[in-house]
Amino acid sequence: MNWSNIESGWNEFKADAKLHWIKITPKQMDDTLGSRAQLSLHVQQSYAMSKEDAERQISDWQARQVAKQAPAKE
Repeated sequence: MNWSNIESGWNEFKADAKLHWIKITPKQMDDTLGSRAQLSLHVQQSYAMSKEDAERQISDWQARQVAKQAPAKE
């Protein structure tokens, strides 16, 4: 899935991200506004890991996301 889809639909993806990175506070997660760079920074800080490791985790998480689709209009 393309990151721009995640960013534009952050409110739908945020819950899964919170479950994946439980050390990141809800406020920090909200403050990312779907920005990959901000999410990476929070993962690095919360888990004391390198930028490369954080990016790897985010890429793995991103690959598991399913496009959230709006209900079909009748």
